[in-house]
Amino acid sequence: MSEEQWQPDEAELRELWAAVAGADGDTAVASRITHRDVQRASTTVAARVDVTRADGSRATDTYCASTSAKARDALRMSDGDRELGVWRFPHDPALPGLAAAVDPGRMSDLLSGLGLPADELRLKVRSYRPLRRAVIEARTARTTAFVKVLRPEKVEELHRLHRAAEGGLVAESLGWTGSGLLVLAGIGGTPLRELLLGGNTMELERIDPAEIVATLRGLPQAFAGHARRRSWADQAGHYADVVARVHPGAAGTAHAIAGAVDVPTGAARVPVHGDFYETQLLVSGGSPAGLLDIDTAGSGDPHDDPACLLGHLSVLAQVKPERAPVIDRFTARCLREFDRHWDPATLRSHAAAVVLSLAPGAHRTGGRDWPAVLERRLELARTWCRTGDPLAG
Repeated sequence: MSEEQWQPDEAELRELWAAVAGADGDTAVASRITHRDVQRASTTVAARVDVTRADGSRATDTYCASTSAKARDALRMSDGDRELGVWRFPHDPALPGLAAAVDPGRMSDLLSGLGLPADELRLKVRSYRPLRRAVIEARTARTTAFVKVLRPEKVEELHRLHRAAEGGLVAESLGWTGSGLLVLAGIGGTPLRELLLGGNTMELERIDPAEIVATLRGLPQAFAGHARRRSWADQAGHYADVVARVHPGAAGTAHAIAGAVDVPTGAARVPVHGDFYETQLLVSGGSPAGLLDIDTAGSGDPHDDPACLLGHLSVLAQVKPERAPVIDRFTARCLREFDRHWDPATLRSHAAAVVLSLAPGAHRTGGRDWPAVLERRLELARTWCRTGDPLAG
């Protein structure tokens, strides 16, 4: 078998999906990549595949393939050069609870067993990261809950973290299963991302960045005992390596940015969210109302969370140029306030590292212009390092 990392092109993937469909008696008609994750030792790809069933009916399925060891229990396929684990959603080999989480009958039984009303149950997949996690919204006539699907070995610890941190902005855990399902109560509020991308900016203007500072300064102490997180700056070299693997022509730029990022030494560690960006913060009435995805929480560098938000906002302005003026104004307001509470130079250095970490994301959906998108993100990271003000000019 080849030791070279799997980097499939569209033609290779079409052949693979055709084989996967054929194993189920279906015929693949068309496909589009929805996820591509390149790590040091593995590559995972997902796609939406239009298929024709044996009875002539049409459907669209999600197919996944991975070289990861976590996919070893999936159907195995080989092209003679390497072996892959392949599966069709929801039969993820690392998430054994996923099939139950999207089954109305089994979810109705689970919610009823937790004392929740399950009448008129509707399920919606909110997110899916193959081999890692998924979030399913469970909406009934009287309530809404969210089912987080995790690897089974992680679910009890996250349940305990929610229980230890609840009472503020963190959702209450209603229970968990040994198959990796964590049932969370719904939280009111609108994701900050929706306000940034929506047409009405009045709610966005009501948000005081000082309240975001207060939220980060007031994160539950329980977070600090959950894990020890490496700073974004400390991971810059890793993400430069990832860029080099997916786009060798940009390797020099990526490693130069990583070299320019100041790696923290001896900074006091504080509770951190660990992945704090605009989708994770719920807002109501102009104030923070909820925090999502606290499985990334831990003890970390105090600059990481505010820098993560700044880095993501600056990339979002590139992704959604039609909303860039609105996003940039909000980013500028946050930056001015954050500078009053954290060291400005360190904050910008960490923001550059965050943007560097997002550069390989341009490769994930396989758009034809992804190399140019990746290079623009690298230039944005370099601007954070060089001038400390990506909004200037």
